[in-house]
Amino acid sequence: MIEVEAVSKHFGDFAALDRVSLRVSQGKLVALLGPSGSGKTTLLRILAGLEQPDSGRIRLGGVDATGLGTRDRRVGFVFQHYALFRHMSVAENVAFGLKVRKGADRPPKTEIARRVEELLSLVQLGGLAGRYPSQLSGGQRQRVALARALAVEPRLLLLDEPFGALDAQVRKDLRRWLRNLHDEMGLTGVFVTHDQEEAMEVADEVVVMNKGRIEQIGTPADIYDSPASPFVYRFLGNVNTVPCSVSGGTARVGGLHVGASSMDGGGTAFVRPHDVEILELSPDLPQATIRQVMVLGPLVRVELALPDGTVLESEVTREHKENLALRRGQEVSVFLRKAKVFVGEV
Repeated sequence: MIEVEAVSKHFGDFAALDRVSLRVSQGKLVALLGPSGSGKTTLLRILAGLEQPDSGRIRLGGVDATGLGTRDRRVGFVFQHYALFRHMSVAENVAFGLKVRKGADRPPKTEIARRVEELLSLVQLGGLAGRYPSQLSGGQRQRVALARALAVEPRLLLLDEPFGALDAQVRKDLRRWLRNLHDEMGLTGVFVTHDQEEAMEVADEVVVMNKGRIEQIGTPADIYDSPASPFVYRFLGNVNTVPCSVSGGTARVGGLHVGASSMDGGGTAFVRPHDVEILELSPDLPQATIRQVMVLGPLVRVELALPDGTVLESEVTREHKENLALRRGQEVSVFLRKAKVFVGEV
């Protein structure tokens, strides 16, 4: 169990973290997700003992670890740019954390060799022990870095943008591999990312951060389906944001009506493109004019103009496009399956 209690951190006048509190259950893999400057890397470094908070506490397994160094916390840290020793072989890099231990804490050479062999097999690099980092691909180097972090048998694995320096396909392959490895080993892990897809695919829980604070914590499905704030809506995936007026529990969005809170006033409606349904023209439903139709692999993106000039983006299947013969200039009816309205300035 990791417990972060009201942690704050300033760099000069800049508040990197503002009374952040967080709990990570044993065996969970948690993503810290947010834009640059949101505080996610600072929080990770504080968990690792690489930075000290100005205030607040860090508890690891119920023990106050706020004043402990990195080694005493038993954390494994994986950096974005590998941080491997160029003059050391793969095997020597993985063994490094074990060899620098003092006295009785240092395992015998035979045990270190066995552990290194076991870890290289685990990260699928069994035949590369004698190679040097310069002889490896980016994906292989990152797996060496992960094996080195695991060698010290950490109770907490921390990863800072672990796949950010890799190309798209390698990144996809490695994050699936990391998810499987985590499930196999039962590690407790926290990783930093600004990639929404990466967080959704890999993590058990997502912590969305913004300006040094936590906006929302939840499972990937909860975060995506029920964003708690306009920032989360905007940051997680494509979304239509439409000015609206709310009265009597109903929001009027360019001629469309959707349920809203009981609070009246001006606001903004948030609706995902896949929740903008396109139907055959009907006198019983609001109409729109198709401005653009773009085929994007299995999906089709359709740009719609409502009578008052409001523009909405819809995503439909290619089958739906063909069935309705969707084309530029066509008049259609529109229905919003799901929308969230925030009243006031957002």
